[in-house]
Amino acid sequence: MLGVSGQTAALVFLVLVTPVALYVCWTDLKFMKIRNGTGLLLLLIFAVAGLAVLPPEVWAWRWLHCIMILAVGFVLHLVAGVGAGDVKFAAAAAPFVAAEHAPLIPPLFAAFLLGAFTMHRIARAIPAIRRLTPDWVSWTRRDFPMGLAIAGTVVCYLVFAAFPNAYGIFLPSRM
Repeated sequence: MLGVSGQTAALVFLVLVTPVALYVCWTDLKFMKIRNGTGLLLLLIFAVAGLAVLPPEVWAWRWLHCIMILAVGFVLHLVAGVGAGDVKFAAAAAPFVAAEHAPLIPPLFAAFLLGAFTMHRIARAIPAIRRLTPDWVSWTRRDFPMGLAIAGTVVCYLVFAAFPNAYGIFLPSRM
């Protein structure tokens, strides 16, 4: 471990996770699919960067976040029809969240889910946007590309964790 602060760890994660999150947004909009490779890439990023910036015991315990979200997501997949790609991506993103920050995630996700759903439905109703992206599957499907909300949640959380004082959000100091 490099002995970095929680804010620095969050900043490292933010820089590494954001491109993956943007890719997930694009693929979920265009194809209504979240590729397995993106989840694996997130897990690889956490495995390598997490071990470099987190204490080993914190890094090791964070893998349980992945397992817990995968288990809950599996049930939601079976009971509520949540997409398997959404479940796997959320599980792969889970280790980036500090356990003491977990209560922030449900309201943050709810905000992103409502915002992403509203913006997606507005955007698909605008002919000019549809002409720019005519082959996006999400415009014609009844279901919603939830990868937008999951990606937004993890990136926003990492921004809050990296720069907590800038947003007036109290986060416990340990990342």
